[in-house]
Amino acid sequence: MKSIFEILESGVQSYARQFPATFDRALGSQIFDVEGRRYLDFFAGAGALNYGHNNPVLKKVLIEYIESNSITHSLDLHTVAKAKFLNVLDQIILKPRGLDRVVQFTGPTGTNAVEAAMKLARKITGRTNIFCFTNGFHGVSTGSLSVTGNKYIRSAAGIPLSLSTVLPYDGYFGDHFDTIDYLERVLDDPSSGVDDPAAVIVEALQGEGGLNAASAQWLRRLERVCRTHGIILILDDIQCGCGRTGSFFSFEEAGIDPDIVTLSKSLSAFGLPLAIVLIRRDLDMWKPGEHNGTFRGNNLAFVTAAAAIEHFWADDAFTQAIRRKSAYLAKRLGQLVDTFPEHLSDVRGRGMMQGVRCADPQEAAEIATAAFARGLIIERAGPRDEVLKCLMPLTISDDELEEGLDMLEASVRVVVDHVPSAGIIPVLAGKATVSIC
Repeated sequence: MKSIFEILESGVQSYARQFPATFDRALGSQIFDVEGRRYLDFFAGAGALNYGHNNPVLKKVLIEYIESNSITHSLDLHTVAKAKFLNVLDQIILKPRGLDRVVQFTGPTGTNAVEAAMKLARKITGRTNIFCFTNGFHGVSTGSLSVTGNKYIRSAAGIPLSLSTVLPYDGYFGDHFDTIDYLERVLDDPSSGVDDPAAVIVEALQGEGGLNAASAQWLRRLERVCRTHGIILILDDIQCGCGRTGSFFSFEEAGIDPDIVTLSKSLSAFGLPLAIVLIRRDLDMWKPGEHNGTFRGNNLAFVTAAAAIEHFWADDAFTQAIRRKSAYLAKRLGQLVDTFPEHLSDVRGRGMMQGVRCADPQEAAEIATAAFARGLIIERAGPRDEVLKCLMPLTISDDELEEGLDMLEASVRVVVDHVPSAGIIPVLAGKATVSIC
């Protein structure tokens, strides 16, 4: 008998094919299906649940807000909830980092923020071209697709994707070639055939592209090139921001100052839709109503976002905990690569956004499937879905982190050693396992 999902849901569904269960409840780093089976969540809503499922601190303030009959939907009207969010964001996050920014509230998803950022950059400069990078991912609306690398995802647009130029990301040709040299040459050569861009859009750590981490030096050189040529630097921090790399913003360790920053996913802290664009004050050239959206005033998300910033970011204790767990994660993944060097190529990423690259993408699929059978939810990333991507909640306990990595190690061992194991779910066929946020 077919389920209601098979009868009524579009075939575009993706993650439900990778993790074939019907989930019922969740708390922290644990999620349970309708049969009561427990899973450890190394997926965290594709990075939207940095503070875990149903975080009790955030749940309490949300319930209190709802029960008080406070404003939920407000477009861009001023509300008490929005005022508190802006104050907390400014006082705890922006000012201590020397970021003088205005906040644009866009539609509620990351791709809405990216579209707004590119649109503003074109308005500011009068140019149309946008520079982007190999293996970048910025969303699936048409403008965002034009600066996204994945061929499979781009092909669904149904139209030519133009007004962008793809450049090689840091390390694309290995360690022997700094790809900023190529960028500088293209901009300095009047016969390069490449139009000067309005903006460069970049992720400091490419999530969907395979956990490629740009070096601090490369990011600083990129910033200098943008300043020299009057190019707007857009930093897409939608997945790798909000503490995922240790600091609140992924670019802090590089010491750069992007003109525009896009945030979404874990910004609301509770899985509620919220996206913003942080704009350098002198670049805020919007006129009233030039860019809007019905759901740009999600007050429920304002409430949980403000509470999360106050609770987790008022001092450096949370940052230190993330860095400690990140070091343990890197150590365990490094041991996996050392143990299975013919199957696992290297450790990718940084902070609590790390993973291992498999030499064979099919083995990556088999390992993820074996892990799910053991009660571990872990997705894949990279151009061939060859990277096993650890994206657990930042609040995960030490015991849960160890348990999840033990499950991952056992799953790798079963696959590479061809050890039969009862209960292993067959590998899903086709390209249904493409990672899409």
